[in-house]
Amino acid sequence: MPERSGEPHDDAGTSSALRQATQAADRLLRLGGPPPATLSVRAGEVWIEMTWAVPGPETGAPAGAPAAPVEQAGRPSADYITAPAVGTFYLAPSPGAEPFVRPSSLVVAGQQVGIVEAMKLMIPVEATAAGRIGKVLHADGEPVEYNQPLFELDPS
Repeated sequence: MPERSGEPHDDAGTSSALRQATQAADRLLRLGGPPPATLSVRAGEVWIEMTWAVPGPETGAPAGAPAAPVEQAGRPSADYITAPAVGTFYLAPSPGAEPFVRPSSLVVAGQQVGIVEAMKLMIPVEATAAGRIGKVLHADGEPVEYNQPLFELDPS
């Protein structure tokens, strides 16, 4: 029987995987936080990609947000690299691998410093500015909230 144009060319496994991926993306979007800046979906070999814009400075903290860091005497406050989504925070690309960064590591804007897993989607955590990693504020495998500080970043 000839294929009609408009019918998918996927086998049952690809259709099932695409359905599972879109359901995971839907659950991720329902968790709250800002909508993604971009969303790409590809049916062949199943691919869904979402990216979020780096949040700018906030004019007021939402209810339940962590308090602003307190400056120590004689030391300017540090910047923070925050979680791009709600999920599980990882310091390394895989179990047993070297972490992306350690305290005192120098980073550049856009450099990957961690991962947040949300509904089986791996969302990179990237440095928003150049600097030196101060403190790592969460342990590997720890749950995190959207925009929660993950690393202290001392400007260079």
